[in-house]
Amino acid sequence: MKYFKSGQKLDDLISQYFDVISPVKETKTGKKPDRDFPTISGLALHLGFSSTQEMEEYELRGKYSERISRARLRVIADYEKKLHVTSSTGAIFALKSMGWNERNESKPIDHKLSNVVKVTIVTSGPPLSSSEKEVIV
Repeated sequence: MKYFKSGQKLDDLISQYFDVISPVKETKTGKKPDRDFPTISGLALHLGFSSTQEMEEYELRGKYSERISRARLRVIADYEKKLHVTSSTGAIFALKSMGWNERNESKPIDHKLSNVVKVTIVTSGPPLSSSEKEVIV
């Protein structure tokens, strides 16, 4: 598991990651400004983790776990901002893969029960045969 020498060192690395991706750059066509967007995997790589799973484990048990959680929250906040532009499909997918859902939290937990459909199977005709010997031709 990755260990950091101090909380300040970790804060510096996190700030550095967001500073590196934030500047607006001109595209080759010059039509539209472009920038890199923060990602969970990009953050994990920049902080020196070997995988996002390793970063998540540190976030759960590490000495500076709260700092990692806040950095993750900054990434999620950037995805949320993308929901307000014309094509937010990618942001929606990313947020769902980070645990978000479309459920309305104000509804009671048992609201799903009212959406249950009861199905009754009604058979007609002669009963089905259980073997070839029972078939009458």
